[in-house]
Amino acid sequence: MAINQAYLFLIFTLNGVLIGLLFDFFRILRKITKNINIITYIEDILFWILTGISIIFSMYKFSDGNLRIFMFLGLGFGITIYMLTLSKIIIETFTFIINTIKKIIKTIIKITLIPFKILYNFMDKAIFRPLYIFYIKVNTFLTKYFKKTVNRINNMKKVKKFDIFEGFKKKMENNNIE
Repeated sequence: MAINQAYLFLIFTLNGVLIGLLFDFFRILRKITKNINIITYIEDILFWILTGISIIFSMYKFSDGNLRIFMFLGLGFGITIYMLTLSKIIIETFTFIINTIKKIIKTIIKITLIPFKILYNFMDKAIFRPLYIFYIKVNTFLTKYFKKTVNRINNMKKVKKFDIFEGFKKKMENNNIE
C-alpha cells in the first residue's frame, strides 16, 4: 500500500513537471509573439483544459479514479521543483532557439528576395521612371492646352454673337451715307 502511494506520488510529481513544461510552453509563445488579448485568453483556456485532461487521465489510469491528498501534494511538488530548477533554463534555451530560427528564416528570405529587388530596381529605372516622366510631360502639355482652349472659349463667349455682321452693317451704312 505504501509502495503504491509512493508510486502515485511520483506519477503526480512527474505530472506536475509536465504541467510546468506546458505552462512554460505558453510563456515562450507569449514571449516570441505579440498576442492580442483574445488569443491570450484562448491560450489560458487551452492550458487549463490540457492540465485538467492530464490530471484526470493520470487519476483514472494510475489510481482507478481515487482522489487522494498526496496526489495534489505531488502535483504541487512537481510544479515547484520544475519552476525552481528547469523553468528558467528551458525558457532561455527555447527562446534562443526560436529566435535563432527566426533570424535564419529572415536571412533566407532576404537572400531569396535579392533577385526580385534587382529586377524591381531595373524595371524602375528602365520602365517606370521614363513612363512617369512621359506621363508628367503629357499631363503638363494637356493641362496647358486645356487652359488655352478654355480661355479661348471664354473669350469667344464675351464677344457678341453677331459682332461680325454688325461691323459689316455699319460699313454698309457708312458707305450708303456717303
